[in-house]
Amino acid sequence: MNHLTPPPSRRLFGTDGIRGVANSAPMDAVTALRLGQAAGLYFNRGAHRHRVVIGKDTRLSGYMLEPALTAGFVGAGMDVVLVGPLPTPAIAMLTRSLRADLGVMVSASHNPFEDNGIKLFGPDGLKLSDAQELEIEALMASDIAALAPPAKLGRASRLEDAAGRYIEAAKQAFPKGRTLGNLRIVVDCANGAAYRVAPTVLWELGAEVVSMGVAPDGFNINDGCGSTAPGRMGELVRERRADLGIALDGDADRLVLCDEAGRIIDGDQVLCLIAETWAAQNRLRGGAVVATVMSNLGLERRLAEKAIGLHRTKVGDRYVGERMRESGCNLGGEQSGHVILSDHGTTGDGLVAALQVLAALVEEGRPASEVCRRFEPLPQRLVNLRHGGGDLLATPSVRDAVAAAEAQLGRRGRVLIRPSGTEPLLRVMVEAEEQFLLDETMEQLLAAIRAAVPARAAA
Repeated sequence: MNHLTPPPSRRLFGTDGIRGVANSAPMDAVTALRLGQAAGLYFNRGAHRHRVVIGKDTRLSGYMLEPALTAGFVGAGMDVVLVGPLPTPAIAMLTRSLRADLGVMVSASHNPFEDNGIKLFGPDGLKLSDAQELEIEALMASDIAALAPPAKLGRASRLEDAAGRYIEAAKQAFPKGRTLGNLRIVVDCANGAAYRVAPTVLWELGAEVVSMGVAPDGFNINDGCGSTAPGRMGELVRERRADLGIALDGDADRLVLCDEAGRIIDGDQVLCLIAETWAAQNRLRGGAVVATVMSNLGLERRLAEKAIGLHRTKVGDRYVGERMRESGCNLGGEQSGHVILSDHGTTGDGLVAALQVLAALVEEGRPASEVCRRFEPLPQRLVNLRHGGGDLLATPSVRDAVAAAEAQLGRRGRVLIRPSGTEPLLRVMVEAEEQFLLDETMEQLLAAIRAAVPARAAA
């Protein structure tokens, strides 16, 4: 497939909830209040007492958005359960565990502290579909007149043992009877939502834990640490002679690892390791793994060698999860480090994914540099090309250039071109077995696309 079209047009929701600069529309208290009212009304169905779970990461703006959302939900007649800073997968788990109608995570994931976001989970712990988000947007834009009367307002309370519930659930993902007693692990919590629970889980499983990024101050989330900046983690692994480094992002739904030499291990390698391990244990369902169009061709080839299939989806762990359910697979993820293990949860969970890697290290008794590097990735390059709008992929010269690039690569690589769903960008990705072939193909494509931009603007 040469290109992918964006999802149906949505004003507020992107591929992972609503996101923006804190205290500016749409990431302001007014919008959060309105979202709470609309989502509260949307999920306030049936005669039972309705409940919503709200968690957050460690950003300063969480103190603004959490109470605004609470006011909206209470006004819609829903009881609110506040759990404080916890990973996104913990909110999905608690939504199901508490039989809540809705779960909300206030986080902008790997973004800097200035940004924030709001993610919604249904009662099944799954992220909402495009259709559900469109309906909630329509409610937000309407004249909301069905809020609860005074006697039917909701109540807000705090769940004191929320972190403990998630810690125990995460530990269950590690093989029974095994411990991490012989391993020294560096864990970088990005000064984010997992700053308490991740080191606790690893320590209680027996590891010697070296923690970093565990002193959030509202401003330092993802600041020179975490999965988007794993350099210091790698240095600390070498300094402390650790067996593995684990870097989580701000809401801990993704991870990046490094081996004992500090070399980075990305999501594709993690997916491959878990897939091969589970296949050998007859635990891999659906005979395949689900990944996005961005996963390296080297992963696809390695899985094929092991008689494991690969289903590709649009970028976004929500789409990965949807395809997993359609295909009966229990493993999926993204190159960026989102890994979904449906036997253990409904959304990406960096800590639980790391535990699968650690289980393999314990089982095989070999260093991470040998266990975690399952294939040699093909050279890959991604270019974001800004343009003035319009469907450049419909331009004959661009279509011809894509066809020529695919013919030139043959089975030695692939081309992926996809428009951004939120801004006038064309994302151009090329993979090839040889770097010179990649560079040559990419330059030819970029030249053809840039030449088409003035033609589109003149039209």
